[in-house]
Amino acid sequence: MRDTAIGCLTLIALSAASPAALAGDAERAEFGRMPDGRVVEAITLTNDTGMTVKVIALGAALQSVIVPDRDGRAADVAIGYPTLDGYLAKPEYFGATVGRVANRIAAGRFELDGRTYQTPVNNGPNALHGGTAGLDKVLWEVIAVEDGEAPSVTLRYVSPDGDQGYPGELTTTATYSLNDANELSVRYEATTDAPTVVNISNHGYWNMAGEGAPAGAMGNLLTIPAEEYTPTDATAIPTGEFRKVEGTVFDFRTPTPVGLRVRDASDEQILFGRGYDHNWVLSRERSAEPRMIARLEDPVSGRVMEIISDQPGLQFYSGNFFDATIVGKSGQIYRMGDAIVLEPQMFPDTPNQPAFGSVRLDPGQTYRNDMVFRFSTTAQD
Repeated sequence: MRDTAIGCLTLIALSAASPAALAGDAERAEFGRMPDGRVVEAITLTNDTGMTVKVIALGAALQSVIVPDRDGRAADVAIGYPTLDGYLAKPEYFGATVGRVANRIAAGRFELDGRTYQTPVNNGPNALHGGTAGLDKVLWEVIAVEDGEAPSVTLRYVSPDGDQGYPGELTTTATYSLNDANELSVRYEATTDAPTVVNISNHGYWNMAGEGAPAGAMGNLLTIPAEEYTPTDATAIPTGEFRKVEGTVFDFRTPTPVGLRVRDASDEQILFGRGYDHNWVLSRERSAEPRMIARLEDPVSGRVMEIISDQPGLQFYSGNFFDATIVGKSGQIYRMGDAIVLEPQMFPDTPNQPAFGSVRLDPGQTYRNDMVFRFSTTAQD
């Protein structure tokens, strides 16, 4: 690992364009400063095949993921801001680590050992992604940066007892690593000093055509090998039903353009979410072995991303609320459908729905969510 004073955007350009720079390493730079003066670091991971990943310490977030297409042309496939100012002004969970409990909790309330806990309501009547100041909005500590065959960075955040209404002091680490097979691995681990609830995921926004591509992500082909999904009420809280995808607009068992049915008003669920914002059921419980839970392909460039996970659920959000007020890294305005989110996790509102399993974490246990984003290309038809 080498410390550097080179600006972050310049560092990415060099890594993507210069073969001499592709040494499988990790480099640190300043991305900006918090309003109180604290430095926000950026760590850029580079492999030997031309892929680079940048992680920033604010929200332990993916700021960029640059991968080549079938002709070797590199593009950033992750939505985000070019500077820290955007992440501070309008975060939008871009690439962020979300929790303590990712997704929604009905009315922001749950019970644990006979006691009711209240978390901040920040999404209509419900709590979303841990509350108003969840893991996505805090500055994480960079505790390890490693070179080698799989360069990596590990970040840590200690959430105090009572933070956002959650019990127990929670110590969470996020480790990002990149190998020469173009596999970006993300590992979340957490421990607590008192019983609590935990469901942490990554909220990356993806477009295999490239960030800022004029056509957006609606032409990306999405595959989700799930037989069921969990329908919601009008506030996006699951009803508790497991509904078959067969014969519905939620059937992505074969590659399907994201935008093909995203405005199908014949399905009330699409009206509730203004598109897709639902949990697909890969299994009723956590899998014993990681498996592919989603595949996203841009047929024009040939870029492919596969997500490998052992989590039972996958939240697919089709970018329904981009309102043309955000200017991204490419200088383009982000519009509805310009990118999508695919989050491996437990089911939404699990703390209130015993049929969904459990997100309880006790002292002496270690919570873990491992996910692999595997990038490749397809041949020209």
